[in-house]
Amino acid sequence: MLDTGVPAPDFELPDAAMDMVRLSDFRGEKQVVLYFYHRDDDPGCTIEAIEFSDLAERFARLGAVVLGVSLDDPLCHEAFRDKHGLLVRLLSDSETEVSRSYHTLRESERNGVVKFGTIRSTFIVDRTGTLRHALYNVAPRGHAAQVLQLIQQLDA
Repeated sequence: MLDTGVPAPDFELPDAAMDMVRLSDFRGEKQVVLYFYHRDDDPGCTIEAIEFSDLAERFARLGAVVLGVSLDDPLCHEAFRDKHGLLVRLLSDSETEVSRSYHTLRESERNGVVKFGTIRSTFIVDRTGTLRHALYNVAPRGHAAQVLQLIQQLDA
């Protein structure tokens, strides 16, 4: 698990439109809410994405950007975004490197086949690139509102 107060691991991942997104691009300008979820169209993940999207304008007014990360590819993200009218950027970590660096990757083996999953987690990175909150094993319903409160506290 990552500790707060340390620099957040930087990354570069494609979003649903295949545009590359780097955490360092937001340094000095925006706080970043980085949430990791299982997969597109999973019921809990859909609830979480919709709730973050519903609050996207409030996050933006506080100078925060919300980025969702899963192992799904950009085309899958595009379909998920369009199907649900999502306003948050969805990033593809199909190589699992970012999930590993944030300690959100779960590996399981069944019948000799290794499968990867995600521990539902959210990280808040301040404008200096410092990890301010690391929340592991979060519940999807109501989580976006909790994160919004944490962002408001950082600005207070």
